[in-house]
Amino acid sequence: MKYIESEKVELKASTSELKEAIISISAILNKHSKGKIYFGIKDDSTFVGQAIGKNTLREISRAISEHIEPRIFPKVSANKANKKMYIEVEFSGQDIPYFAYGRAYMRVGDENRQLSARELENLILKKNKIFWENGVSEKSLKDINVDTVKNYIARANEAKRINFKFSNIKTVLHKLNLSKGNKLLKSAEVLFCDDNLMEVQAAVFAGTDKLTFLDIKKFKGNIFNLKAQSETYIKEHMNWRANLEGSRREEIPEISVRAITEAIVNSLCHRDYANPKGNEIAIFKDRIEIYNPGQFPEEATPEDFIKGKEHSILRNPLIAETLYKSSDIEKWGSGLKRIYEECEKYKIKVEFQCIKTGFVVIFYKSKKKFSEKLYNKDAGKGTVKITAKVPEKSQKSPRKIPDKYRIIINTIKENPQLSRKELSIQLNETEETIQSRLRKLVKEKIIKRIGPDKGGYWKVLK
Repeated sequence: MKYIESEKVELKASTSELKEAIISISAILNKHSKGKIYFGIKDDSTFVGQAIGKNTLREISRAISEHIEPRIFPKVSANKANKKMYIEVEFSGQDIPYFAYGRAYMRVGDENRQLSARELENLILKKNKIFWENGVSEKSLKDINVDTVKNYIARANEAKRINFKFSNIKTVLHKLNLSKGNKLLKSAEVLFCDDNLMEVQAAVFAGTDKLTFLDIKKFKGNIFNLKAQSETYIKEHMNWRANLEGSRREEIPEISVRAITEAIVNSLCHRDYANPKGNEIAIFKDRIEIYNPGQFPEEATPEDFIKGKEHSILRNPLIAETLYKSSDIEKWGSGLKRIYEECEKYKIKVEFQCIKTGFVVIFYKSKKKFSEKLYNKDAGKGTVKITAKVPEKSQKSPRKIPDKYRIIINTIKENPQLSRKELSIQLNETEETIQSRLRKLVKEKIIKRIGPDKGGYWKVLK
């Protein structure tokens, strides 16, 4: 039988490496809760044998018990293979975190990494299943945005992921497991309260660094508002190519909107809400970065989720479950893979970076595809250059819709259930301004209101 080092198995040439072995035991326990150590086998799987005296097994057992806290009681046995003796130490324990010589370690591959104070805290919280989102909020039911909840329930019903209708806020939150008695959970606060700790800072920079910015905004609101505002901001400030086929106009973004949307909702869903730092969107000349203050799980890499079959490791399971029910996220753990596949489909370079303060998704702009046929949807910041051939009978240019109206059209295309108030928050305009523009669009027969003010939706006609 061949023994190979792994996250659960450590090979040691002899008991002279007992201290290192004890550290490995604590690291493996903190990661997998069980494992094995072998003495007499080198790390390249070569059997070298281990001298075993009268008290050898007892001394190993005692050393492990004395230097690992909480104390464990391993099974230590002597075995023979390839005509050589070796020692097998089998151990297990559920009382994480485990410390070796007063320090905590975590198994990463076949190596042991000492945990930082923050990582140790997270390990303890994980053990006790204590999540930030499960805490009781200081907000009350009256702080909930009722329209947001109604729109959410409508979308969740349409997705067939819940089987109940909106009745009242208290009942809905109870059914979504977002309350304890009459108290809101913090997860409900960030999902449905406009006034909360969340914010997204968005900026456009002149070059490829953060020395000079052309525009900067700070968004506040619940998760759904922040998602919509972030999407709109990126779509307004990235480049688009305009193609005409006959009388039909097609607008093609330099970065897939679907990939952008997936990255935004993932950054809001999986961020570390205990961290006061906000999410960030940075648009550079050559790339778009979407950052969230939530470090990637130390036991996994982005590649594990993109090309492997790794299960999702949720920092905020209640928030994730709520977003799943409304189809804002799909299958857990599939977000990075969906972003990667979407970018691969359109030949967009995408990078996932695990940094000390969080996680970044970087979309790189294509110079070749958009070098000549560019326009920017932000008013006055670019021109349209159309190179597609237009049949003679269609030479008449279609009426141009001003950008301030185009933004509203694009926004309600993404979410037809948005109310005037939600549109005003999302687009950073007054309710009166939004109402006036909506009336204009309805009068021009560009959009149409289907159903009542509450419970209805917008339909784009042109």
